[in-house]
Amino acid sequence: MNIPKTETRNPASMNMDKMSSEEMARLVITANYEAVKAVENASVSIAKAVDAIAVAFENGGRLFYIGAGTSGRLGVLDAAECPPTFGVPYDQVQGIIAGGNERMFRAGENEEDNYEKGCEAIAEHGVTSNDVVVGISAAGNAAYVVGALEAAKALGAVTVGISCNPDTKILNASDIQILTDTGAEVLTGSTRLKAGTAQKIVLNTLTTCAMAKTGKVYENMMINLSPSNEKLKKRVVRIVTEILSCDEAEALTRLEANEWNIRKAVTADKEKI
Repeated sequence: MNIPKTETRNPASMNMDKMSSEEMARLVITANYEAVKAVENASVSIAKAVDAIAVAFENGGRLFYIGAGTSGRLGVLDAAECPPTFGVPYDQVQGIIAGGNERMFRAGENEEDNYEKGCEAIAEHGVTSNDVVVGISAAGNAAYVVGALEAAKALGAVTVGISCNPDTKILNASDIQILTDTGAEVLTGSTRLKAGTAQKIVLNTLTTCAMAKTGKVYENMMINLSPSNEKLKKRVVRIVTEILSCDEAEALTRLEANEWNIRKAVTADKEKI
C-alpha cells in the first residue's frame, strides 16, 4: 500500500507522549521550518499561479479557493481578508469549503469524498473561463476538490493545485501544480500542522503578489486600505505621511477632505498612484 508522506510517522516525534511540555512545544514549532522550506522550493510554480491570477484580475476575472476541512478553512480565511486589505469587491476572491460555511466552525470530514458536490460548487458559483480556481488539499486526493478542478477546467478556467504530496489527483488535474512537500507531521496524519502552515504561506503569497501586480500596492504599502476602525485609520494616516513626507495633521486634513481614500488624498502630489 502506497502511503502518502503526510500520513507516515515522523521519527522525531516517536516519543512525543513522554516529552516535557517545552520539548513538545519546540518539536511542533521547529517542524514549521520544514513548511517554509517546502514552500520556498515551490516558488517557481507559485509565481506561475500569481501571473495567472493577475491576468484574471486584469480581465475582470475572479479567484476561487476550494478545499475541505483545514484546507477549505484556510482558503476562506485568505479570501475574507482581501477586501479590507486591498479594497477589492467581496466577490473578487472567494473561498469555498466542502459542506458549506457551517464547516468553518464544525468539522465534517466525510464532505471531502463527494466528487459531484465539488462539480456542483463550481456551477453554483458561476465559474467562467476568466477565472482561476485553486484546489487545496494536503493529502492531495480529496474527491470534492478533484471534482471542482475538473469541472472548472472543462469551463476553461485556469486551475491550480496545492498539495503536500507528489503525484496526487489534485496536482494531476491542475494546469499549475504547487507541491509543498512537507513530509510527515509530528502528530501522524494531522495536516492542520506544518502542511497547513505551508498552505497558508502559499495562499498569502498568491493574493499578496497578484494584488501588487494589479496596482493594489504602492511600494510596499496598502494603498487601497479601507479604514474601518481606529487602528486602520491610524495606519492610513501613517501611509499618507510616508508617501507625501508630510506631518499627521496635513495627512488627516487631506484624508477627511477625500472620504479617507488614500489615492485621492495623495493624487495631486503623486500622480502615478
